[in-house]
Amino acid sequence: MNPSTTDRPTGPCVLTLSCPDVPGIVRSVSGFLFEQGHTILESQQFSDPESGTFFLRVGFAPADGGGAEVEPLRAAFADVATEYAMTWKIVSADEPTRVLVMVSREAHCLNELLFRNSVGDLNLDVAAVVSNHTDLRHVAERFEVPFHHIPVTAATKREAEAALLELVADLGVELVVLARYMQILSDELCKELEGRAINIHHSMLPSFKGARPYHQAHQRGVKVIGATAHYVTSDLDEGPIIEQQIAEVNHAMSPAALVARGRGTEARALLHAVRWHTENRVLLNGGRTVVLR
Repeated sequence: MNPSTTDRPTGPCVLTLSCPDVPGIVRSVSGFLFEQGHTILESQQFSDPESGTFFLRVGFAPADGGGAEVEPLRAAFADVATEYAMTWKIVSADEPTRVLVMVSREAHCLNELLFRNSVGDLNLDVAAVVSNHTDLRHVAERFEVPFHHIPVTAATKREAEAALLELVADLGVELVVLARYMQILSDELCKELEGRAINIHHSMLPSFKGARPYHQAHQRGVKVIGATAHYVTSDLDEGPIIEQQIAEVNHAMSPAALVARGRGTEARALLHAVRWHTENRVLLNGGRTVVLR
């Protein structure tokens, strides 16, 4: 559990949990919420027969329409959680997630996130945009988000990552989003950000790694391109998958047209992944995710 420090009255809340799948879990959770004077607004669950694990997400609010305090709810729920050996958390549904976005020179994913957040489609508090280049400073400034230039070379990589972690700590960042940040993170940084960093990359069959993947795909005559958003791990581009998007392509499309269509899949996949994560809909199931939506 990673509780927030807030205990001020709030409106809707979200409880997420995973635990060994045994009878009585839903009854105990709903009974607890009833006893605490709350009504259930939405509920999604999944029972994995392979791992024997049960996953649950419940949105709830005070039945009288008033406010609730998150900390007392957490304290009261601890006995139920202990009984079923739960991994769990209770958070305010209205509280925005403090986010730091990392980019290099491509603007499509950054634009999508900042625009969607500006019109209320996301519930983010974007603390900063960080880049190893200055090309996209104007995008951050247009949305009135602080921009930080942290250049990276082979010789300064360790110092650059230390500066990033210092910024994450100083700004109280809860989620780091790599929105086409074209640098490989060290194993140490991946471990430090485990579970709170999301990356986006192209996803095509056959798999094309390295430089100019869309041009490689064009040469092989692929018929489908796509993008995968996943949690960052030390295994490059192999972290637990949160969201994927695909688009059909054909023989008449140039490499530039594939790149353009690929931008759309990347932006959509990252947008959805950030939304599912910040709405507390993503739970880990070993090396996979359960997305309750």
